Amino acid sequence: MRTLLALPAPVADRLLDAPRRRELAALCDPVTAEPVTALTAVPAEVLAGVKVVVTGWGSPRIGAEDLAAMPDLRALVHTAGTVRSIVSDALWEREDIVITTAAQANAVPVAEYTLAQILLAGKQSLRREAQHRARHGVRRPWDQSGLGNHGAVVGLIGASRIGRLVAELLRPFDLTVLISDPYVPDEEIRALGATPVTLPELFSRSDVVSLHAPDVPSTRGMIDASLLARMHDGATFLNTARPALVELDALRAELVSGRLSAVLDVHDDLAPDDPLWDVPTVSITPHIAGSLGNEIHRMADHALEELRRLRDGEPPRHPVDRAARAITA
Repeated sequence: MRTLLALPAPVADRLLDAPRRRELAALCDPVTAEPVTALTAVPAEVLAGVKVVVTGWGSPRIGAEDLAAMPDLRALVHTAGTVRSIVSDALWEREDIVITTAAQANAVPVAEYTLAQILLAGKQSLRREAQHRARHGVRRPWDQSGLGNHGAVVGLIGASRIGRLVAELLRPFDLTVLISDPYVPDEEIRALGATPVTLPELFSRSDVVSLHAPDVPSTRGMIDASLLARMHDGATFLNTARPALVELDALRAELVSGRLSAVLDVHDDLAPDDPLWDVPTVSITPHIAGSLGNEIHRMADHALEELRRLRDGEPPRHPVDRAARAITA
């Protein structure tokens, strides 16, 4: 099974340690000694025999000319989440080429991170830590007011891969879970142990709101001032999805006022002098919810499993659903 690794060498090195490199070599026949980031760097006679392309972060976009140069191509195995930057319209149209993704593997650490932040938000950890720091540790009468995690309401926006995993992880806790997703039937949401609600109702009822919708044209700016205004004082907003889904000015106003807290793991639009950097009840992390360090090996393992299934003539475990690409990342 002639296979081309089309991704940056540093990414391949992080994904594939020595044991996984050996497994890759046993599963397929790499056509180049090292990964490539430009298909034009591969001799035409070599490209012509490629059956599988393995991609990841930083991979080149595969267009019509590339497909013409690889007439034997039958699969694209992606070692990361979204394939939007790699798969061209020409490739989408080739239904004879299987496209797989490791998005499910990448969803695991995001869901774990979200679970941790939801439970911390239930204890109002950001607000209480800010108060404690301001007092320099000087103790005051024990304050038992505020939220807790017994009977709190958590709202999940989107029953995506990550949203579903978060719902499953929340099952053991004494929480009420709400989910808003216009594309998922109510019975599927109830099967996750959650209650289906509209988006306005979710914001009105939730103590913690966590965003898990895809970044597609229809979702950009979906979280606006009117929805944020529905959140009660002291509630927390979590974003591990994409910043484009939220109206930044509206969110900033709520957070700078101190009315709401937030955990922002995605914040591409924040300028260096944005006042949010100095708000003590806002956690701003550098996109750490997704796979980091040893967690990326899980994505490599998913890709290796797909390669094994392709070799053995089995259907892929995590194919990209072409029909749903307009509403998925």
